Amino acid sequence: MTGFTRRRLLQAGAGVVPALALGASPARASAGPIVSGVVPAALAGFDTAVKKYITERQISCAQLAVARKGKILLARGYGTYTVPGTSGTSMQNRIARYMRVQPTSLFRVASLSKHLTAAAIMRLVQDGRLSLSAPVTTVLGLSAEADPRLEQVTVLRLMQHLGGWDRATSKDQLWIDHTISATLDVPLPIGHADIIRYATARPLDFDPGSKMVYSNYGYMLLGRIIEKVSGMSYESYVKQKLLAPVGITRMRLGRSLRAESPVGEVNYSSKYTAKSVVDTSGAVVPYPYGGFNMPNQDANGGWLASAVDMVKFAMIFDAAGPVLNAASIAKIFAKPETGVTAGGSWYGGGWWVRSNGSGLNTWHNGSMPGTFSFLARIQNGVSYCAVFNRREEEGTLDFDAIDPLLGKATGTVTAWPTTDLTPNYF
Repeated sequence: MTGFTRRRLLQAGAGVVPALALGASPARASAGPIVSGVVPAALAGFDTAVKKYITERQISCAQLAVARKGKILLARGYGTYTVPGTSGTSMQNRIARYMRVQPTSLFRVASLSKHLTAAAIMRLVQDGRLSLSAPVTTVLGLSAEADPRLEQVTVLRLMQHLGGWDRATSKDQLWIDHTISATLDVPLPIGHADIIRYATARPLDFDPGSKMVYSNYGYMLLGRIIEKVSGMSYESYVKQKLLAPVGITRMRLGRSLRAESPVGEVNYSSKYTAKSVVDTSGAVVPYPYGGFNMPNQDANGGWLASAVDMVKFAMIFDAAGPVLNAASIAKIFAKPETGVTAGGSWYGGGWWVRSNGSGLNTWHNGSMPGTFSFLARIQNGVSYCAVFNRREEEGTLDFDAIDPLLGKATGTVTAWPTTDLTPNYF
């Protein structure tokens, strides 16, 4: 195989990329990342920006999708990932080990899951099955004995992060599994009911509705409300009522361990380890694989998707359609009772929002060990999503830089393409 050149690597079949002769990942080859998908010449600025971004941050797997006015115009995969179960030194295993990231490969999208959950809540409201003013204590049958203010936490306040939990004070309930397990004297892995029992037994950190503090726990509760009201699992409801009507079939909830990954899901990278929360072994594991419990993250950060899935789903917020009506969309983007921040933005339902002329810009990022994602809907009907298989850690460059980079790339486009790539991927 000494004659296996980079040209032949790029020509390798539908996504299978043989390993380099010395065993190094082809994603780190000096000529830049291996790529897949379609980038029209008019949108080359986006591609150039992402290539530079991932090279500087040593990111091995990434995706980018750009859409405008209902059409997907750019869909790109960058890098390669390893396939579970392939090991050893045989040529067959070395060839099978690396898969090229495709525009349809699956990534954990972390908190980009929140606007799916908010949309699901609004669909229940739209269908007359739920009220945004309903107290969480009533809907879920929770006791307010530990803090009577819990009765003031409504569905809307959960959506807008006004519920009264401050992770800087009481810690993020989705990330303290060992504490909850020890406090409740229940074995790992803990579940949603354990997290709710732990949190409900403790006082709130501030008066509900008095300020906005980002809360994963609040969105986890919204997932339980969706299940209670619909009579379906959270995942099934979202798939049936939100994704199927717009032709999205790949998205699903993620699992904690690499061995449980569905076909097409990338690897996740972090320099950190953690004590396992998915069993009682006490083993120290790679943080992205067992250092946190993915099933518990479902409604606040548990979805797997591709960048093209995310920009396609984001189109449901452009205008009334088969998922949400105009009133539901307006409520998702409405200003909260706390008003607008000093920077002129506010948190709606699963989106940050800012006025832009006669319209709105909306955006969100997602971050968990081994994952960083960013999605924005901006002026002129443009939207874009970028996802990566690692996040900012000590010693890395700033990952939030993807926002101004993609915004700048948008400004370089002089004529938008008209070819719709949506049929290529859906």
